[in-house]
Amino acid sequence: LTKSGRRLIGWDEILEGGLAPGAAVMSWRGTKGGIEAANSGHDVVMAPTQFVYFDYYQSKDPGEPPAIGGFVPLDKVYGYEPVPEELTAAQAKHILGTQAQLWSEYMPATRYMEYMAFPRLAALAEVAWTAAVRKDYASFLERLRSQEERWRLVGIQYRPSSLK
Repeated sequence: LTKSGRRLIGWDEILEGGLAPGAAVMSWRGTKGGIEAANSGHDVVMAPTQFVYFDYYQSKDPGEPPAIGGFVPLDKVYGYEPVPEELTAAQAKHILGTQAQLWSEYMPATRYMEYMAFPRLAALAEVAWTAAVRKDYASFLERLRSQEERWRLVGIQYRPSSLK
């Protein structure tokens, strides 16, 4: 890969075999793999199931569309901090960012994918681009109302944030 100007990135299972120099890690089985990789000087994309798997249920309402399992409501996404406290400032520089997953085996149409992604994707965008000390969930919900109106106008089948 290096000879071809490419870089290896793999799900956190690649930690089990030892990392190649320059390899990056997608930490999906929690944050432990990301912390381990950053501690050893490898770059990381934080993608833990318990915060950013958007194929998980958004509520415990039985009327929700089928999902693979798990429970990741909007407030949990917004409360996520992709840079673990356990890391030093030097280690934290290895956290490249975060990423949501939306595996679609339970989503037969685009409208289901949109429903599962929005508004959680907006929450994750703010998490990724806003310093933790500046995050304010109440303010986010207030601003989300006008964003939901934009989604409605363009036909995106979002899950209204007002639903519990």
